[in-house]
Amino acid sequence: MKIDWLKPLVGRPGPFATVYLDATPSAEAGDRDVANRWRAVRRSLERQGAPASVLDALEAAVLRPTRTAGAHGRVLIASDAGVAVDRVLRNPPAVATGAWLPVPVLLQAAQAADEAVDALCVAVDRSGADFWPCDAGGRPGGARETFEGPNDEVSKTSSTGTKRAIIESRAEDSWKRNAAAVAAEIDRRVTEGNPEVVLLTGDVRAVNLVRAELGQEASRRTVEVAGGGRGPGVRADTFEAGVEDALDSYRERRREVVLAEYRQDQGREEGAVSSIDDVVAVLARGQVKALVLAEQIALDSTSALAASAGGAGGAGGADGLLGGRTLWIGPDPMHIATSRADLTDLGVSDGLEELPATSALLRAAIGQDAALTFAPEGSVELMDGVGATLRWHDDGTPKEVAATMSGDGDRFTTPR
Repeated sequence: MKIDWLKPLVGRPGPFATVYLDATPSAEAGDRDVANRWRAVRRSLERQGAPASVLDALEAAVLRPTRTAGAHGRVLIASDAGVAVDRVLRNPPAVATGAWLPVPVLLQAAQAADEAVDALCVAVDRSGADFWPCDAGGRPGGARETFEGPNDEVSKTSSTGTKRAIIESRAEDSWKRNAAAVAAEIDRRVTEGNPEVVLLTGDVRAVNLVRAELGQEASRRTVEVAGGGRGPGVRADTFEAGVEDALDSYRERRREVVLAEYRQDQGREEGAVSSIDDVVAVLARGQVKALVLAEQIALDSTSALAASAGGAGGAGGADGLLGGRTLWIGPDPMHIATSRADLTDLGVSDGLEELPATSALLRAAIGQDAALTFAPEGSVELMDGVGATLRWHDDGTPKEVAATMSGDGDRFTTPR
């Protein structure tokens, strides 16, 4: 998925407060539960030196209800300039955490991006359609907008004879014309708003007519979901379950596109690299198309963030899979290296910082508009739990070769 929405964080001066908490209100206490969890995080951030102005801005955001049903989490990132990130997570963390650090803990925000899908819900009938952005359960994430078709002769008559045939013909024609108008409106919204997926629901006949009129791009992004509609007869439970299944399937397809490309390029021994050293090298050259991280890294980072202060805050960043590896960065996002000396050799001497590896990798990836994908265990070969697909490669690009004669699947990197 794209993580370009995190780009403003890269150029913003720190330090930053990163908050990661369970935003699920209980049936009994409601949002008071969320407020209590926040208070524990606030106390931890105060101990770490976060100023009151930053904490007040975070508190104002945290206490605004997410209006998301069911169990869910929330990640927020703020600095002296205000709250820069406020995202809902599908799964709440086991413990509420907060960190006040020179750079934001980007991995938690990246997890939110991995879960998010920019979905447009469209409920149709034979007169028109309703449009709304929706969350994982099909609930509105914004205003619901109504679009009415140009023809209002949509009802057939129970009378007999020639008159009935004429009215029925007019109604059929109106349905088709309205469907064409709705399809044109979907096409327009896909072109202008660029949603990742369109979830189409409603009257079965109208859905079929609309689908037949969609342009190629809108048709490619459209998934039919049963149970929804514009009026009476809506089966909310069926619709919400259908939306959740459709978005889960989309997330898997989105992930697999990147992982399939990674496997293919790795098999050709060009176009993809793995290992922390090689990924750093291609990030520093601006070559990365998509950064690939093992899912375990995200789990390790979350556990470290919680454990570092006994569950309610502290400095995060220990990457278990990476063995607590750190990297060096400079003022520019592409200033990334495995050692301070590598940067000073390039003439970078000011603004150097040592960061946890994942924070440095994500900062560099965001700075060059790369995508990010989390790889489930066993899905791809990842040395050190990291890899990357490339926009381009040349003689200076690290090249991995498989030890095919050994039969053990290990990979080696040729000298640059």
